[in-house]
Amino acid sequence: MTVFASRAELLAGAGTELGTSAWTVIDQDRIDLFADATGDHQWIHVDPERAAAGPFGRTIAHGYLSLSYLAGLLDQLLGVPTASMGINYGLDKVRFPTPVPVDSRVRCHARLAEVVETGDGGIQVGLDLTVEVDGTDRPACVARMLARFYFAEDA
Repeated sequence: MTVFASRAELLAGAGTELGTSAWTVIDQDRIDLFADATGDHQWIHVDPERAAAGPFGRTIAHGYLSLSYLAGLLDQLLGVPTASMGINYGLDKVRFPTPVPVDSRVRCHARLAEVVETGDGGIQVGLDLTVEVDGTDRPACVARMLARFYFAEDA
């Protein structure tokens, strides 16, 4: 984990490679829970029998499930302990170059691409994130995630 121990360290951190998270498995139970949470029950995700005869030979994770993993995987890579608050601000760009077949292992590679002051006392960071799938050369998700950090006055 890369830790930025102060506001000044974070401001100077643009370009820092944050590393790669641990692998995590996306199994059918996780895919089904995501389908239930979002209402997206497309057969390619939730019907193993039908998906076996489909283009991928088995079910695949929703693209947005791959995207949602980024927050948890990023927690393994970036620490800003002196921030009084950190929030997700949004995404600049998201692509899903390849599907995540059921029972695949995924991990996140992260780079702190940009760091700017927001004018309201915060610092906005742009994180270049890549969700890698074990055993394939193409990423499952490539995104530029924006987050904002706020610090107590004495930090």
